Amino acid sequence: MLVKTFGSAVYGVEAITITIEVSVNNQGQNYYIVGLPDNAVKESLQRVESAIKSNHYYMPRTKLVVNLAPANIKKSGTAFDLPIAIGTLAATGQIENPEKLADYVIMGELSLDGEIRPIIGALPIAIQARKEIFKGLILPKQNAREAAMVNELDVFAVSHINEVIGFFKNEESLQPTMVNTREEFALAQRDFEIDFCDVKGQENIKRALEIAAAGGHNAILIGPPGAGKTMLAKRLPTILPPLSLQEALETTKIHSVAGKLPEKSTLVSKRPFRSPHHTISDDKHPLFQY
Repeated sequence: MLVKTFGSAVYGVEAITITIEVSVNNQGQNYYIVGLPDNAVKESLQRVESAIKSNHYYMPRTKLVVNLAPANIKKSGTAFDLPIAIGTLAATGQIENPEKLADYVIMGELSLDGEIRPIIGALPIAIQARKEIFKGLILPKQNAREAAMVNELDVFAVSHINEVIGFFKNEESLQPTMVNTREEFALAQRDFEIDFCDVKGQENIKRALEIAAAGGHNAILIGPPGAGKTMLAKRLPTILPPLSLQEALETTKIHSVAGKLPEKSTLVSKRPFRSPHHTISDDKHPLFQY
């Protein structure tokens, strides 16, 4: 029996929908996964088998072929575990009405006992799912609020494979996660842990940074260690113009695919600050020796 489920692969800050085709037949006793998978994806069949057996379902002892289409795009990561597992259960008749699977994008990493672990890139995945008019998105509970920022898409949070199986038996067993994006974004925009007004003295540099912030100019801070360069730079975002909703969305997508979003977070509402080590551009670094 052939069953199709849908997942998504993240490239840069965009996502591409991946069709996971699972075929079970009696022509052998081997498992195959094709479609340009990396090692993490190839290993998913071991996690899938253990998760299925741990929850008292059966893994087929016949030939199992999983195809990740389009096959010319490299697939990486562990987020395909869940759609492969659900496709396997549907292909062996353990999930009724497999046609329902076509309405949902399913993503999640499986542990050996069936628990579902978080993924990266949930926001671009949700955006792409809405573009392609999927009914909903099923993904780990830790990523649900991030994905729920996308309106016109039902986002279902799950923490165990049994919840997903139960959902396809009874779609009312899970309720979509709701997030008022604009309200939360507005409330969090000025919620800073630090503030530019914390700086005492340093009037000249404070004036220079205020001018740079107001005019959108670059600024370079030079001085001995302990002079306050990082302290001032860290507080500069607190006097910059607030992020627009579109800027916040783009910033959040970058943090999402980098795996830098805190658990259960929504939009990045404040301008980010990065503090690389001072040796990052040292000309004595091995990367700069010729």
